[in-house]
Amino acid sequence: MVAYSAYVAEVFRAGIESVHESQRAAARSLGLSSRQTMVHIVLPQAVRRVVPALMNDMVSLQKDVALVSIVGPIEVLRQAGISKAKFYNFTPYIGAAILFLCVSIPLTRLTDHLLARERRRMQGTAVR
Repeated sequence: MVAYSAYVAEVFRAGIESVHESQRAAARSLGLSSRQTMVHIVLPQAVRRVVPALMNDMVSLQKDVALVSIVGPIEVLRQAGISKAKFYNFTPYIGAAILFLCVSIPLTRLTDHLLARERRRMQGTAVR
């Protein structure tokens, strides 16, 4: 979890730096302070740009947390193995796989949807 805070900080830093300097210059020419420029001009643009990267980090974090948590895939598979050995039934393995997929696939789909929406938005506003 602590390592992901560094990833998130780096994503936001890159997002803030991705806002073109002309945006800051325009804000200064309108008389906005540095704080007003950051809050009203830079951060709204930066947040839109970093959402896809943050969603990727969230999916990775979800998968990593599942690996180390009590109800993670290793524990679920261990319980499935115990059940299989006891009852000679492989159904718990299928249940464990479905459980992990039910958590992972929606997050991945949400990330893909947000990426596609951002890509469409950026294509519509491209400077030519």
